[in-house]
Amino acid sequence: MSELLKRYFIEFCYKGTAYHGWQIQQNATSVQSVMQSALSRVLKEPIRLTGAGRTDTGVHAKQMFAHFDSQEFLDDNKLARLVKSLNSMLPYDISVFKVFQVHENAHARFDATQRTYEYFTHLNKDPFLKDLSWKLWSMPDVEKMNDAAKFLLGKHDFSCFSKTHTQVYTHICEVRYASWRFQGNQLVFEISANRFLRDMVRAIVGTLLEVGNKGKSVEFIKEVMDSKNRSLAGQSVPAHGLFLKNIQYPYL
Repeated sequence: MSELLKRYFIEFCYKGTAYHGWQIQQNATSVQSVMQSALSRVLKEPIRLTGAGRTDTGVHAKQMFAHFDSQEFLDDNKLARLVKSLNSMLPYDISVFKVFQVHENAHARFDATQRTYEYFTHLNKDPFLKDLSWKLWSMPDVEKMNDAAKFLLGKHDFSCFSKTHTQVYTHICEVRYASWRFQGNQLVFEISANRFLRDMVRAIVGTLLEVGNKGKSVEFIKEVMDSKNRSLAGQSVPAHGLFLKNIQYPYL
């Protein structure tokens, strides 16, 4: 990176209902395109954002990070004004928490050490959960699903839960936490890992519900993982119940 450029992290959240995911796409509105446009206008220079990862159409983020380079040195006062300007310019469904300078080689995607997702479901019809939670038609066996989720822990090849024909250097991920819990009138699945494959969380949730609702054995999820065959796993659940909860970095 040029010595004239300064690198900054931006921390933000968004409701993904109106967007075709994070990443810029032709003929579609993405979170990245909207935010880049706003940053470029405020800073009066072309800004390119690099996100911590991609989220698919309709997926939400409670905490997301991206980095960008700017010719301008932004002190604390300028950073505070930048956040205020961005929030006044961005649509209601994107909110910026803060912007801060980082070292020149800091990378929002490659430096992340852990990501956590939550998948929200509910059983009773609730108009206030539209676009934010998936309605289940019957109560699954939560204890059985949590027993099955234990097979996810550790380093494994998660090919069976990945969208096919994606270009990744490895299908190995290290899952550090995976569990269902009740939260008010909702049933929530939470999972943490060093990295995730495309569609991985939604496919895992769909497979665990095969165990909880359709009588599959607890060991079914291990059989699916060992097969490395996406067609043996459950269907991917709808995107609107999925939230990126947080991202961890060694220097934050």
